[in-house]
Amino acid sequence: MPYLEVNQGNQEEVEVVEEVNVPNVTGLSIKEAEKILKEVGLELSIEGITEENKENTIIKEQIPTEGIKINKRNKIFAKY
Repeated sequence: MPYLEVNQGNQEEVEVVEEVNVPNVTGLSIKEAEKILKEVGLELSIEGITEENKENTIIKEQIPTEGIKINKRNKIFAKY
């Protein structure tokens, strides 16, 4: 707002965040899902899982679902 002499900030300081499509990880093991999500710049968040169980535990539900556009570095929440 130039008439109020409000500084809008430096345009170079604005961070551009890349969006990605959420892949489908339901039906995959936690270890497989983590690998796929990491490749597109996302992180898997799942409660109550140990490293030993990641190979054999299958994801039954994910939020957000496949095809939704979200910002890179966000988390996908999963249930097993």
